[in-house]
Amino acid sequence: MAEEEKDKVGQEKLPEDTREAKKVLEDKIINVIKTIYDPEIPVDIFELGLIYEIKIDDKLNVEVEMTLTSPNCPVAESMPLDVENKVGSVFGVTSSKVNIVFDPPWEKDMMSEEAMLELGFL
Repeated sequence: MAEEEKDKVGQEKLPEDTREAKKVLEDKIINVIKTIYDPEIPVDIFELGLIYEIKIDDKLNVEVEMTLTSPNCPVAESMPLDVENKVGSVFGVTSSKVNIVFDPPWEKDMMSEEAMLELGFL
């Protein structure tokens, strides 16, 4: 096993069917993204609604479209890199790339019900 493969997260073998493999991989990616928290809000970035899309191609390259709570977010440089590195650490991911988008702008109604409960909005 290559040295870089030893550090991969969730090293279970992926299904042979590409569509199934993508679904399993997406679930693993979401679980890893849920370990990343906005430093100013005690909720993970997935539940906050900062992840707009996770694209996985047939070669298992992953592209994540995400936003920040504000263009002036203090972690504007470090958080996308953290997402890219953690997604890239998931076993089966060939490569990972994060694109920051501000359209549509993030709003609190993009949060999951779980996040709204945690923050006292429900």
